[in-house]
Amino acid sequence: MSNFSVCPLNRGKSNVLLFYAKSDKALFSKQYRPHDPKYLEKFYKYVEEGTGRRYRLGDLTNPNKNRPNLTYEFPPGSGVTRVWRWTKKRMMKAYKDGYVVVSGKGKVAMAKRYLDEMEGSSVTDIWDDIEHLHGAHQETLGYPTQKPETLLERIIQTSSSKNEMVLDPFCGCGTTITVAQKLKRKWIGIDVTHLAISLMRHRLMDTFGNTVEFNVIGEPTDLKGAEALAKQDPYQFQWWACGLVGARPAESEKKKGGDKGIDGYIYFHDEQNKTKKIIIQVKSGNVNPGMIRDLRGVIDREKAQIGVFITLQEPTSGMKKEALEAGYYKSPGWNKNYQKLQILTIKELLDGKEISRPPVSVTFKKAKKHEAEEHEQLKIIDK
Repeated sequence: MSNFSVCPLNRGKSNVLLFYAKSDKALFSKQYRPHDPKYLEKFYKYVEEGTGRRYRLGDLTNPNKNRPNLTYEFPPGSGVTRVWRWTKKRMMKAYKDGYVVVSGKGKVAMAKRYLDEMEGSSVTDIWDDIEHLHGAHQETLGYPTQKPETLLERIIQTSSSKNEMVLDPFCGCGTTITVAQKLKRKWIGIDVTHLAISLMRHRLMDTFGNTVEFNVIGEPTDLKGAEALAKQDPYQFQWWACGLVGARPAESEKKKGGDKGIDGYIYFHDEQNKTKKIIIQVKSGNVNPGMIRDLRGVIDREKAQIGVFITLQEPTSGMKKEALEAGYYKSPGWNKNYQKLQILTIKELLDGKEISRPPVSVTFKKAKKHEAEEHEQLKIIDK
């Protein structure tokens, strides 16, 4: 387990991160940032022929002038005698290998200091090199408390080593666990809402594909669990059900306001430059044919291509008839018909049944793809 916990405090236009450790033996790894370009142009102004490596010239003289064993002429026959940092044998080898430069007759030998061997500038307690998230930022997923990955990278690298455990008890959209996976840490993420769990699941799959495995603990895995969640909190049930089909919960549902007959969306493209949508409606109580007729009206109003009615209860024959009468959506890209209004039960979804739809979709904004590292099985915990 990482030795630190981090607490952000808002101080006007800046935030203060407080690090807490359980002992004075806690790990704190110094971090570095890339050198300023102006600094590089001034100090690393040489480029080695053949390799293209950038370097600067460093002093090879010894600050301790009372070192007779390190006092000698170099290069031999040059007339330049100094107290050097290295022994004559080491100096000669470095000179032959091209690591020591003598720029002219009578000049003092200097050592090459390669830029790619330097760690960069030390990170201080002012982190002004991390770009904040905004609408145009490529990482932005629309989650209100999302943090930049570079911020979490610095925190995790400072306070933990590879294969150690990182815990985020308020995981939100999953930035911490995504970064921990990239940095070869084990991780546990916890969140109380099924909205966050759904977003984390999609983010992990978008970022790492099928190369990462994880368990979600605490969400329904059978019909009995689904019924219990619906009884306990209908809104959490709706978010969880939307997650079963990969849908984004409607924005109004996040605020627990009026849903206008829409609980979730799935977006897809099956022809160039046209974004199309599937509307999701979730019901946990008694259902009837009138609800299917209402959903048909919502599909027409929203100009959606497909509507999906997810129900905890078994649909009646009248509901199935109403759904069939809605007709079909023909995909121009796949040249295939899809039932325009589909009814899926929670039991069917838990058994693996999926929405019949064109396969190319963009539900959540895609997280940047990353090659996953092999770890033990990972967990998202929904408490």
